[in-house]
Amino acid sequence: MLEYVIEVESLTKTYADTKVVDDVTFAVEPGRVTGFLGPNGAGKSTIIRIMLGLSRPDKGAARVNGHAYEDLTRPIRQVGALLETARPHKSMTAIGHLRWLAESNQIPRQRAYEVLETVDLADVAHRRVGSFSLGMAQRLCLAAALLGDPEVLVLDEPVNGLDAEGIRWLRDLLRDEAAEGRTVLVASHLMTEMSMVADHLVVLDRGRVLADASLSDFLSEHAPTVACVRTPLPGPLSHELERNGATVRLDADGALVVDHISTAAIGRLADEHEIPVDDIATRTGSLEDAFLNLVGRGASR
Repeated sequence: MLEYVIEVESLTKTYADTKVVDDVTFAVEPGRVTGFLGPNGAGKSTIIRIMLGLSRPDKGAARVNGHAYEDLTRPIRQVGALLETARPHKSMTAIGHLRWLAESNQIPRQRAYEVLETVDLADVAHRRVGSFSLGMAQRLCLAAALLGDPEVLVLDEPVNGLDAEGIRWLRDLLRDEAAEGRTVLVASHLMTEMSMVADHLVVLDRGRVLADASLSDFLSEHAPTVACVRTPLPGPLSHELERNGATVRLDADGALVVDHISTAAIGRLADEHEIPVDDIATRTGSLEDAFLNLVGRGASR
């Protein structure tokens, strides 16, 4: 299998004097799911449009396996894409839409039925797209992305409109595609879903890359494990903990959330100062915690 890689190098794009993408560089490697995260307006969709040849950068380049998208021969055989705003024409049938795409890229006609089976739409193959629910239309767009059996998948908000069963199906699909050595880039605002499917993260804010790291490294750096301490004397314990270099805040449920000190050290300090402790537990921060911590700092720079 070819080592298909997405490369973004020094990418810059300005609209109406606003720099929406600012000297962005990163790579998406095969064999893993890369989550592409950022708040609204961070530049994710603009970068994806440049990757797919739908917009031209002011500076820099985006390449798939060393080539610009517009230079690829039969591109949907190499890159399967789903854009948040893209939808088939309402008057077309599901099978008609996929056959048209197949013929334009010299893909066998039977492949259209195969991908409809994959996305569980075979029984509505001859229905017009205009009658589809949002979730059905999203599955059809995913079928189109899979049509050419591509080595690269670029998906922008792929879970939009999917129900819980559809989201789980998509999660398994993305993992399977990556396990087979494909390059998978998924842009999404759903942190819980990203935490369940992504192996690697590229995080953007205000057009710049703030993080390019494995999921585990990102969580470790930006949402470290903290201690949750329950005590009838939170004030005195907080004071002693802060004197010993810890950071302490009072959680909404009344527990002290303590960082930069071990649970063993917390216990020793409490014993030393005769402060009763009812419970000490550890809590690992979520991807949402890490994302908000990082983006909050980025926005304040």
